[in-house]
Amino acid sequence: MTSTDSTAPPPPAPAEITYEGHYSVNPLAEASFGKLCRQIPSVLMRIAKLAWGIDPRAVVLLLICPVGTGVAAAVMLTATARAMESVLGDGSVDDRLHHALPSLLVVAGAAALARITQALATYGERRITPQLTTATDTALVEAVCRVEAAAYSEDGFADRQEAAEMGVIRTHVMVSDAQRFLSALVKMVTACGVLSVLNPVMLPLLLLAVLPAGAGAILTARVDYDIHYANVADRNVRGMMRWWATTPKHGDEVRANSMIDYLLFWYRSLSERVDRRTLAAAPRTLRISLVSSLVGGIFLLVTWTMLAWLATTGRIALAIAATAVVAVQTTLAALSQVVINGAALFNTSLYLGDMQAFFDDAAKRAPKRGTLALQAPVEEIRLDEVTYQFPGKEKPAVDRLSLTLRRGEILAIVGINGAGKTTLTKLITGIFLPDKGSVTWNGLDLASVPPATVWNCTGLVPQIFAQWPLRVRENVTLGQPRTADDGPVWEAVDAVGMREAVEDLPHGLDTLLAREMFGGSELSGGQWQRLACSRALYRRPELLILDEPTSQMDPRGEHGILEAIKAIARDRITVIITHRLENTKVADHVVVMEQGRITERGSYDDLVHARGTFAQLLELSQDR
Repeated sequence: MTSTDSTAPPPPAPAEITYEGHYSVNPLAEASFGKLCRQIPSVLMRIAKLAWGIDPRAVVLLLICPVGTGVAAAVMLTATARAMESVLGDGSVDDRLHHALPSLLVVAGAAALARITQALATYGERRITPQLTTATDTALVEAVCRVEAAAYSEDGFADRQEAAEMGVIRTHVMVSDAQRFLSALVKMVTACGVLSVLNPVMLPLLLLAVLPAGAGAILTARVDYDIHYANVADRNVRGMMRWWATTPKHGDEVRANSMIDYLLFWYRSLSERVDRRTLAAAPRTLRISLVSSLVGGIFLLVTWTMLAWLATTGRIALAIAATAVVAVQTTLAALSQVVINGAALFNTSLYLGDMQAFFDDAAKRAPKRGTLALQAPVEEIRLDEVTYQFPGKEKPAVDRLSLTLRRGEILAIVGINGAGKTTLTKLITGIFLPDKGSVTWNGLDLASVPPATVWNCTGLVPQIFAQWPLRVRENVTLGQPRTADDGPVWEAVDAVGMREAVEDLPHGLDTLLAREMFGGSELSGGQWQRLACSRALYRRPELLILDEPTSQMDPRGEHGILEAIKAIARDRITVIITHRLENTKVADHVVVMEQGRITERGSYDDLVHARGTFAQLLELSQDR
């Protein structure tokens, strides 16, 4: 049945995705106004401390600007009162305007000062924000890269990392939120202070007029965050599916497997579900807005009535009443910004706390294994009764395994999926430290050797290798110092039989390997695998580990890689993991792993005639 068949039943709608866990809790759901106010000073100090480390001068500028804004607001209101006295006084219109002109010029100057401080604040934000975002983002990437690899397997690590990512995202706006909050707060306090000086009776009326707007802003902010947290799971999954559906790397699968119609239906369904939640909240925000506006309007009416009564009965001057109107409007606008930006700062403080907690946890998890120096060449690697169990798993991935690797020899590791082969290579290289037993290089326990010194001696081609969006040259030399001479690069390329393919690229070694980018090119799966092998060979490592190094290659490419491995084996320790058992002929020793243990050892010929697991797997591979 084709997708265009009108009788076909509609595809099932995407399942409801529930965002669960500690970080799914809306931080504003239970936050009271008092808690929000208590949190603001600490988050302002934290933002200032982060920004100070980036650009102290810009921070000083941002702290001065709210003061300038407050001074401008105070001068403007005071000058407005004086101008109103002249305008509403006795005499001809010309005389009144003439007397009001100096005050009006002061008002204009104060307005100009406010605009200047706003421009300077924007300048300060733009000096700090890009560098602050880069610094926190880089720190997060470094923290994730430097933790012990075992941390990735722990429950909650990915959740904490995602929360830290949100902290990085918040750095885009937190400086501007803080600056706007301070400016609005100073402006509001200034307006209240000036009005109190003019006539203390006006201050209660002013607060009465602005409180409904403040309450409405808080309630609206809570509704907005409710929507955000209700949609976060759908938005995240929709974003991931968008990438998978549109990236050229998976275009063939999407088209040839008739996925387009369903993916579009699925994407549209998720988008509509997000929209439904957003639209469903619209009546709530409308009700909040209407009620707060109605109550605020009633209070404003009372305020204006009181102002009119005070003015007509001579209890306050008309000029002060006119200034009070301006002060009320100024304070209303400032209070709205105080509440909105205060809520944003409160939310930012939670994400910053998550980010800092992740950094602190990552610092504790960074490898700290001692300072013993590892000297090349590496003559022997020994594993003695090594056991490793992933967190949350019932059985160990590697169980009481002993093995010796020697310089100049090739070791092949075979076994069914899940036998522990890749975990074993991570223990050999020190990526994982064993729970029990020891791994030693030249007699030094890896727990007492800085991991960087071990990895400087290692070349690894993993089963799932990265296709870096870099030039060919950088894909070969990545992680290693390189001189201006491309000779060693071409040697590594020749060793894997890639010279002709590289020379056919538009710019040779300078070709960008990313078809999605303008001017970029793409390699086939087998060519990418050869390039990954060339990267390991370029390092000239003491230990070379290849995990399924020829799985995507044609027979000619596979033969070339195996010949290259044999040619350089005498200068290093070589480990090959493969499901193609015929390839183990190149090895000096072969071990068979089952359930984390070595069950067979020997040469290829020994294991073929032993009639054990190796012989059975070989027979199955040839029975096709």
